[in-house]
Amino acid sequence: MGSTRRPRWNRNALTTATVAGLGVALAACTGSTADGPPPTPSYSSSSEAPMSSSTSPSATPVANACGAIELAKLSTRQKLAQLLVVGVTGASDAQQIVEDEEIGGIFVGSWTDKAILTSGAAARISQNSSIPLMVTVDHEGGRVSRLSALGIDHASPRELAQTKTPAQVTAIATDVGRKLKRLGVTVDFAPVADVSDESDDEVIGDRSFSNDPAVVTEYARAYATGLAAAGITPVYKHFPGHGHGSGDSHLGVVTVPTLPELRTSDLAPFRSLLRDPGTAGAMVGHLIVPGLTGGLPASISRPAIQMLRTGVGYDGPRFDGVIYSDDLSGMAAISAQYPIEQAVERFVLAGGDVALWLSTDRVSSVLDNLERAVVQGRLAPQRLDAKVVRILRSKGMLDC
Repeated sequence: MGSTRRPRWNRNALTTATVAGLGVALAACTGSTADGPPPTPSYSSSSEAPMSSSTSPSATPVANACGAIELAKLSTRQKLAQLLVVGVTGASDAQQIVEDEEIGGIFVGSWTDKAILTSGAAARISQNSSIPLMVTVDHEGGRVSRLSALGIDHASPRELAQTKTPAQVTAIATDVGRKLKRLGVTVDFAPVADVSDESDDEVIGDRSFSNDPAVVTEYARAYATGLAAAGITPVYKHFPGHGHGSGDSHLGVVTVPTLPELRTSDLAPFRSLLRDPGTAGAMVGHLIVPGLTGGLPASISRPAIQMLRTGVGYDGPRFDGVIYSDDLSGMAAISAQYPIEQAVERFVLAGGDVALWLSTDRVSSVLDNLERAVVQGRLAPQRLDAKVVRILRSKGMLDC
């Protein structure tokens, strides 16, 4: 299904807003607020009324709010499309889905034809899109080095922490970031901020810098600083902490320690790292937390995502950066229970911003379902706008 293409955004905003390091902060948007209590189906004011048409631009309640002009250019479906980052097989797959549905970004995985990067196709598709894409990878180093064939590789996080200083790790990550940038990548789902004593080859294992929260904090910050210095958005993962989980969320349900236990260990790096000014994002894992998530994975649990957003419950900071889901289609902790349409809706209604999964074939049905969520009152227009503002800010399209 084709969609009406909008005029391209001012590209100067994208280039001038590239962050030179995590120490450079973007001021909080005046019109962007944390997701509040779940919406009720009935709306109390006309400004909250759901859109009856997905093809006409949706009204912005506050004319002078951050992003109001940009939001007014977008239909409800175009806004919802910004919430999606999906895996692609190659350049033609990416081109087609961007033309059809104007999605927010693409994910380059181990199965993706890397010519999408080496040929410059990813950068060209983004440049020609109505809104620039998030071009994402999950390069961590060690076992998770998806682009090693392109010369982007280094030791595992655990080995880095054992053999390098934080300054050296920042230099390594800066070099990685520069190589990613040249390939058209804009977001790296790294560093891992999990605290873990697992053996090297377990699900987290040597992907974690250490079992010491202070070491994890120091080295994750060093790595993120290097990526940001090269103009790549780092994403800390897997909130609220996968390192002491009961298993592998790729394979099934994973339970982590209770919330009081997490506060003293696994949550400590996030508590510190997310206080840093900058443009880092955070990824929520598919982790059941006794005493917090009520048997649901954190990625679709409103209490878990609101704890991340507000900081309440683990003495963390208020976080107004982009919250990403872990993969919603290829990990049995979610996919064994929910089709992708339900998984994405649950993540978005829980307070997440960018839903990630691995293929393009059901993007339209996901968007159809999200449009119904708006029309039927499950997703309030103001909440959708707040998500889009965070995403546009992370892409360098807004500086408010």
